[in-house]
Amino acid sequence: MQQPESLQYGAFYHIYNRGNNGEILFREPRNYSYFLRLYAAYIEPVAETYAYCLMSNHFHLLVRIKDLVDCEQDCQSLEDWQSSKYSSPSRAFSNLFSTYTKAFNKAYQRTGSLFEKPFRRKRVDHDRYFTALVVYIHRNPQHHGFVTDFRDWPYSSYPAIVSDKASRVWRDVVIAWFNSRCEFAELHLADADAATPEPLIGDDGE
Repeated sequence: MQQPESLQYGAFYHIYNRGNNGEILFREPRNYSYFLRLYAAYIEPVAETYAYCLMSNHFHLLVRIKDLVDCEQDCQSLEDWQSSKYSSPSRAFSNLFSTYTKAFNKAYQRTGSLFEKPFRRKRVDHDRYFTALVVYIHRNPQHHGFVTDFRDWPYSSYPAIVSDKASRVWRDVVIAWFNSRCEFAELHLADADAATPEPLIGDDGE
């Protein structure tokens, strides 16, 4: 596989990946929670999250890599900025997956890579794709038969966006894309999977 380009500051991306050789990534609820804690530590300094969904063997994210100046301002010290955790968005994601893999391997007495490499990313630079991608991500558990109603899946950003509880997801921006929370919910209930543009999803296989 050709090495993908590094994530660019200020750009939107659909980031997705699956278990190496189809392996399970999340075996039990605590795995999902741990991954999200690591995500907050590694990714929030370099990216804004608009939608996500974690499933047992793969995941999808819609993020915007922060502008370089915002990343610098968000760091508490020059040492933070100089560390690989902050200075390279691509490295931040790689470090997230590596750290999770080490803990997962220790917990389940396994060795080797857990995620496919390199992690997949598709730049999203057409306005009409944003809402389609948000819906696609949230409906994915239903599409793959994990639940009969995607709204029942607990490991996605959908519950956070339709609620008023505090959330790290950039909820107000997402709702603005749909014009209102009501339209957000209505579009999710439409036959969105069939309407999702192929160039948006790419060859994720999931």
